[in-house]
Amino acid sequence: MTDSKTPSKGEGEEGKKELIKPEDEDENDDESKKLEMDDGKKEEEEEEEKIKKQALLDYIEELEKKDKRRQEARNKNINVKRPEESYFSKLDSNLKKNTAFVRKVKNFSANQLNGLLNDLKVLNLSKYVTEIASAVTEAKLKVADILPACELCCALHRLYADFENALMECWKKSLTIKSDEPVSNNLKYKIDLKLYAELVLLGLWAVPPPSRGLQLLGSIILSLVHNQKEDFSNISAILSFLRSFGDVYAGLIPREMAEASKKFNISIPSMTIIPSEKHKTVRQVFQDYYDSFCKHLIKNHNELQKFETHSRSILQTKGELSTNRKAEYNDLLTEYKKLLDYARQFSEILNAPMPVLPIEEVTKSETTVIDELLLSHDERFPLGIWEDEETQRFYECLPDLHVFLPQLPIDAPKQKRTSISEISEEILDEEIELPTDETDEEKKPETEHEVEAVTDTKTKYIFNDFLFHLPSCCNRDTVDNMAIEFVLNLNTKHNQKKLAKHLFGVNRTRLDLLPFYSRLVATIHLVAPDVATDLCQMLKQDFLYHVQKKDQINIESKIKVVRFIGELIKFKMYSKLEGLFCIKILLQDFSHHHHIEMVCNLFETCGRFLFNHPESRQRTKVYLEQMMRKKSVMALDSRYATMTENAFYAVIPREGGQTVKKERPPIHEFIRQILYHELSRQNVSMVIKLLHKVDWNDPELSAYVVKCLVNAWNVKYFNIKTLAGLVADISRHYEKIQIEVVDGVLEDIRLGLEVMEPKYNQRRIAMVKYLGELYYYRMADSSDILKVLYLLISLGVTFNYNNPSPLDPPGHTFRLSLVCVLLETCGQYLRSATSRKKLDYFLVFFQNYFWYKFTDPFWTTENPFPPRLRHMVRDCLLSVRPKMIIFHNYAESQEAVEELKKHFLSKLKTEIKQPTAATTTTTTTGVGELNPIDEKDESEVEFVEGNDEECCEDDERESSDEESQTFEGGNPSSQSQGEDIPSILSESNESENPTKMQGVQKVKCQEDEDFMNAFDKLVADQIQDRMRERITPQQIDISVPLHVRANTKKTYEQLKEKSEETQTVNFILMIRKGNKHSYKSLNVPIMSELAINLKEQEMLERMEKEKVKKLTLDINERLEEEDYQDMINQTQRPAVSNLNRERKQKYQHPKGAPDVDLIFGSSKGK
Repeated sequence: MTDSKTPSKGEGEEGKKELIKPEDEDENDDESKKLEMDDGKKEEEEEEEKIKKQALLDYIEELEKKDKRRQEARNKNINVKRPEESYFSKLDSNLKKNTAFVRKVKNFSANQLNGLLNDLKVLNLSKYVTEIASAVTEAKLKVADILPACELCCALHRLYADFENALMECWKKSLTIKSDEPVSNNLKYKIDLKLYAELVLLGLWAVPPPSRGLQLLGSIILSLVHNQKEDFSNISAILSFLRSFGDVYAGLIPREMAEASKKFNISIPSMTIIPSEKHKTVRQVFQDYYDSFCKHLIKNHNELQKFETHSRSILQTKGELSTNRKAEYNDLLTEYKKLLDYARQFSEILNAPMPVLPIEEVTKSETTVIDELLLSHDERFPLGIWEDEETQRFYECLPDLHVFLPQLPIDAPKQKRTSISEISEEILDEEIELPTDETDEEKKPETEHEVEAVTDTKTKYIFNDFLFHLPSCCNRDTVDNMAIEFVLNLNTKHNQKKLAKHLFGVNRTRLDLLPFYSRLVATIHLVAPDVATDLCQMLKQDFLYHVQKKDQINIESKIKVVRFIGELIKFKMYSKLEGLFCIKILLQDFSHHHHIEMVCNLFETCGRFLFNHPESRQRTKVYLEQMMRKKSVMALDSRYATMTENAFYAVIPREGGQTVKKERPPIHEFIRQILYHELSRQNVSMVIKLLHKVDWNDPELSAYVVKCLVNAWNVKYFNIKTLAGLVADISRHYEKIQIEVVDGVLEDIRLGLEVMEPKYNQRRIAMVKYLGELYYYRMADSSDILKVLYLLISLGVTFNYNNPSPLDPPGHTFRLSLVCVLLETCGQYLRSATSRKKLDYFLVFFQNYFWYKFTDPFWTTENPFPPRLRHMVRDCLLSVRPKMIIFHNYAESQEAVEELKKHFLSKLKTEIKQPTAATTTTTTTGVGELNPIDEKDESEVEFVEGNDEECCEDDERESSDEESQTFEGGNPSSQSQGEDIPSILSESNESENPTKMQGVQKVKCQEDEDFMNAFDKLVADQIQDRMRERITPQQIDISVPLHVRANTKKTYEQLKEKSEETQTVNFILMIRKGNKHSYKSLNVPIMSELAINLKEQEMLERMEKEKVKKLTLDINERLEEEDYQDMINQTQRPAVSNLNRERKQKYQHPKGAPDVDLIFGSSKGK
């Protein structure tokens, strides 16, 4: 039976046709696509051929234009007809103009060509031909200036017959080079060579027939080709010449143009100036040079490959390349690329094949290593063993013992342990087996018995003294002296063993001694190698003992052991592989906390040395990766995680971790050095002298000095006062510095409040301190201090816990510290009445701000308010005002602030309703009048040095009862705060009345009286001297003589006539002839400048006199009014007698007054 699914014959054929049909359609689509692609490629090829053909035609056209231009100029220069001498005699021979022409030629550019050609038609330069030729060869031209310079030279050649000879001599001097000397200025030489070659083509030296120009050019080309063949330094000049003149002198056609000419069957015309027979000779010279250059390139290529192969082997063995080797490779690679580029250019110009450069096959792994480590310019890790030169000198530059011990052998003694090359991890495992406690106990008595050998008593005392002074070796020189002393006087077997034990027993807290003890061991190793051997053995056993015990005590001893091992490794007294084995043991049990600290300390001590050393670099890198891997897997405490990261980055610094020092000019570095590093109280005078030598007239330099004086945070805190004194001294000579410094400080303080960054806190403290010190030296006013104080407690402060300010958030108490610093610095110097009153007001607001911060909900029992800050504010307030009342809560401070505000508002209202006498007088005065002078100076500060201590003592005695009032609570005062504030106000108001002021009376002394007497005498002498001087007013106008003035008077009839307005002003002109004066009348127009200035001057003088007159009358009226008011007040004031006034008793002679008549006799008797 047949399957029903099997198709019949007809159905099968139809099915096959249906299956074949879509395949035919796909083939047709592919063929159509191929045809379209072929058509597109043909169109692209045709377009490229058109471009190449057009480029060839343009090239031929350019060649023909060049040849035509050169032929025309050459014919003119050869068949030149110069003018006769009579032509030059008519031209200008001015020296100044001729020298200016020579100067222009020396600084020639294409823009100056037309001007110079015009000058040639006017000037007679026959005497300056040599100088012009020299100027042409000395001119620093550009490529665009070559053709204009040739045109100028041709014009000079056609005018002056001597020019071509002079120019030839100058070209010989400038273009001829010696065989041993390279070209000094390669760029100028290439342009000069092009200029000279162009002048040769233009026929300047074509007559007589054997062209001198071609001969010199041939010698120049030969010297360039044959000289400097070791490094081919002249190849750039040769390539530059061939690009511009290869087609003319050598018949060279670029490869691209030659192929296009052959393809399109278009011939390239040859140049007719130089015969084609000479082209072959010149071409052969350059071909030989190219062949020798190709040999040099192949040699350089082979050297580079050898260097890469050798570097590959170093990378495989040591894993790293030195810095010098990488720099040498970069230099070789740069030089090779440069030579390869020159070879390609030469090959293109000569239409010669490139040399075949053999390429060495490199495996994939080696290529990756080369690309990653050798060719990388981004070096992540430093390859030097030591961090800096100072560290290298400490660990490598040891004292030379041969100077003290001449008989000492030069070679160092061989150590008794196995060499590093023979040690492997298996051998170390066998040698350093973890010992048991019994073996340790058995070994210890033997060591002690060996050390306690009997020695000479005197030597024993000396050696004990030597060991006693070892802990004081805290610098390199001291430890070197101790090593030399041991070598010369104490070097015995017994002392060596005892010294090793003493060094091993160094105090566990004196980690600073370990580098110096290791240096001592390394220094004496040449004569006492047993010290290093015994010490290393004891450290190794102690290390293994601590690792085996695994106790959680004696961490300091463990750290001392590993750090001692690390220092000995750096001095090469301890094997590097043994140190790596210690790291491996510690990493095996990294979960032990003490092991983490030990391995981190070991890495910090000698990790970088091991990592940077070629012999241990790979293993150190493996151990570091293992440590970081375990750290990421294990859940370590944050302290140990940070310690691990620090140890890793101590060995391998972070990328970009090194800070880049800002480059500054030397004068800026000098100013920063003397201000920020050398300034102190002892040498401030020296710094002031140096700053006075600065060029203050230079705006940039003076601005930088002021900037450095403003940035007080760069100075040490205890030198801020010295810096302020320095500013005060310099401001006496340069007043603008005071303003700029104070403005800069105030601006920085405000900026610190607006930019609330904790990293600027120290800077803000320094600037506030600086402002206080500036006030101490009277650089800032008391108003500035008070404004800053209010700014610190008000800027951005809302006094609303529900709406905190971002400038003063909850928990931010740094402003309190700033206020305290400023008050402690200059609060005691605010002594004037107004300043004291204003400071009293501020202290009320400051306490209110303190209690606002203190009662903030941010502070809780778990997070209390800092007690240190609380005591700081209390001490600050008591130091400024010992007798002031301190508030105990926020309510009291708010009540005091509200009462102050009410007082100020009431006082302001009364002043508005009842203006003072001063305001009434100012309102009555007109424009331009003087206001009454306010004799009160807020900034006046009285300093009484002799009584400062007494005042402080009195304040302390009076405030002894109030010292107990603190912020911590305590019993409130009997008076309410509402009664305290008026008392403060009344005290401040009483201080304004001089009759009510009570203070410390100033006691006069003999020195004051002597000073006042000397001062009065000086003033009297000055007054007498001034009285003797004859003061003559400055004579501005010269009066007209009387006899001349009489002639100018008008008669009665002239006055009676109506005066007409004249347009002139009459002046008298005085003329002197010999010793006689004559006067003439001079009428000047009324609108002339002389007349206008005279009128303006007279008007100004008249206005000034009127102003002075008015002021004098006003002063008299004011004085009369004041006298009248005093008289009225005197009559209305009741007579009050002061009963407490001390009456001065009259002097009574004990025996009565003497009788004159009795002593001298009566006048009648005479």
